[in-house]
Amino acid sequence: MIKAIIIDDIEDSRINLAADLRDYCPQVEMIGEADSVVNALKLIKSSSPQLVFLDIHLGDGTGFDILELLPQIEFKVIFTTSSDAFAIKAFKYSAIDYLLKPIDPDELLQAVNQAEGQYRLEHPQVEILMRHLKKEEQISKLALSTLDKIHVVEISDIVRCESNDNYTIFYFKDKTKLMVSKTLKTYENLLVECDFYRVHQKHLVNKLFIKEFVKTDGGYLKLKDGESIPVSTRKRAEVMQMISKG
Repeated sequence: MIKAIIIDDIEDSRINLAADLRDYCPQVEMIGEADSVVNALKLIKSSSPQLVFLDIHLGDGTGFDILELLPQIEFKVIFTTSSDAFAIKAFKYSAIDYLLKPIDPDELLQAVNQAEGQYRLEHPQVEILMRHLKKEEQISKLALSTLDKIHVVEISDIVRCESNDNYTIFYFKDKTKLMVSKTLKTYENLLVECDFYRVHQKHLVNKLFIKEFVKTDGGYLKLKDGESIPVSTRKRAEVMQMISKG
């Protein structure tokens, strides 16, 4: 059984989520509820939950205040939110799971199943999420979840991404690489505003690392690290225009 608590300042939300957990997630044992930052911190300390359903906006603060006040996050977190599309993108950048209110039972079950196999939340992920939600600065970091850990990387260090079926391989300027269990399309949607270009069905490239476009052999990009990346026929004109703009 997974010992879980719900932190939400709206009583109806807590009642509805608890009922859905009983009906759809028998592997979850509800051990407590809290309606504020202060009460949540007391409950976490006294009950040591394995999973926390955490609302962002609370009467005396936010869910982030709770996480920041803990020296270490010893549990897994699923945020519950009514926020907009911008917030959803912020969750994806930080690789943190979330549920949109009103919560769909199927999505709840999926989130709980995913949480069972995920690592505990790390403070750097929370920092990425907070910065993006507050729009304090230009997007600069991305959290990548691999089989063994969460990696927080500088977007400017990513040279390119390559599709490998339902996985994506990230290549970095220090010659290291990571394989992440999400599709290339997922990262295309996140990185397009950071000057990344989908030049081929299998390749997403950081414009910063493009050296030149070679027109022969069907057309391909020569990167600063010496790698050659094919450009699809339908993307050729778009890529040439992108490079010519500098």
